[in-house]
Amino acid sequence: MSKSISGFSKLSKAQKINWVVETYFTNKDIAKNVLKQYWNSDEKLQQLHDEFIENTITNYYLPFGIAPNFLINGKLYTIPMAIEESSVIAAASKASKFWLDRGGFKATVISTTKVGQVHFIYQGDFETLKAYFNFIKPRLINAVKPITKNMEQRGGGIIDIELKDKTNDLKEYYQLHAIFETLDAMGANFINSCLEQFAETFKHEALKFEQFTNVEKDIKIIMSILSNYVPDCLVKAEVSCKVEDLNEDKGISPEEFAAKFIQAVNIAEVEPYRAVTHNKGIMNGVDAVVLATGNDFRAIEAGAHAYASQNGKYSSLTHAKIDNDIFTFWMEIPLALGTVGGLTNLHPLVKLALEMLGSPNAKELMQIVAVAGLAQNFAALRSLITTGIQQGHMKMHLLNILNQFEANDNEKTTLIEHFKTNAATHNAVVEALEKLRLTNNN
Repeated sequence: MSKSISGFSKLSKAQKINWVVETYFTNKDIAKNVLKQYWNSDEKLQQLHDEFIENTITNYYLPFGIAPNFLINGKLYTIPMAIEESSVIAAASKASKFWLDRGGFKATVISTTKVGQVHFIYQGDFETLKAYFNFIKPRLINAVKPITKNMEQRGGGIIDIELKDKTNDLKEYYQLHAIFETLDAMGANFINSCLEQFAETFKHEALKFEQFTNVEKDIKIIMSILSNYVPDCLVKAEVSCKVEDLNEDKGISPEEFAAKFIQAVNIAEVEPYRAVTHNKGIMNGVDAVVLATGNDFRAIEAGAHAYASQNGKYSSLTHAKIDNDIFTFWMEIPLALGTVGGLTNLHPLVKLALEMLGSPNAKELMQIVAVAGLAQNFAALRSLITTGIQQGHMKMHLLNILNQFEANDNEKTTLIEHFKTNAATHNAVVEALEKLRLTNNN
């Protein structure tokens, strides 16, 4: 039976595990052994992982795989991906191989600025507030000089601060809307530190501004926080080739393939039910690389889906067209990524992933991640308009089913060969495994 506990974070790791095991599990020995099974034998490395977050009791593993043959802007990459979904890396690899002989992927960073906001309530006259903002703006920037000094030396810092009147959306609601350049850092801590100093300076200096009558009553700082919506931290990825080069060995002509492909994208542009799944496929590729390189995939997800809704209706992030017999497939996506700070300097696999990619800067990583998303979407649409998604997906899922039923190596070898030419549904795999075991036992 579940029960509350006080001071849990102050317990030792062993005490935390004992409490969890005693409270929640019937077979306590099995539960404890599973938790310990995933500890790293290197005590120093395990301590590093324990200190990433609070209340750590074990490690949670995801497969770390690679997708080779990505030609991006004329440079060949092998892309690291951390993900549990069985068909993602296979699909990305097929897409990279397909486009390797057709000129590869092109990627361009359009812009890299990020946003943070101080949200506040103001009950007085707007013209007075505007006059105060114009007066205080240089002081706001000057007040954060100790925070921005190092970033400015590298070429980044605060680009601008704007006063935004949001009272049409919410009564008495205003913002200090700040724009930042954080270069190779994701910049969350930098931005939030600046914003909190903005808020403190804004409120403190208002007490001295003679045109305000009652600052304590009229100005209330609500919160200071960066935004994960980064429509101006944008990268474009694309592929293109002659329509005739879209030759497939799937009983479909290049012309029909191109026409069906474009129509599939058009459907995702107008139908939100399809667009969500369509964009989820893009994020399969994006998130896997973001996670492998120690970046914040939740922030990337939130920003990408907000961007997909920027015109008031949720829509496809990718687009396709034929112009002068040239097929083009492209995507623009906001990606606020970093290659310094956070886990990039701590997690050993993240360090390897970044080195595998040639130690990219943030702009280069944006391009690589966008290409991974575009490749994943191309592979999914390619399957959908030809063989269907399930044929390839279920064959990749085959090993998961066999492992679920504890198939041995000989059974796996036999059934993998069998399902090369047979539909690999869950029931079909179970029946084939049972039949094989019956035959072997006889």
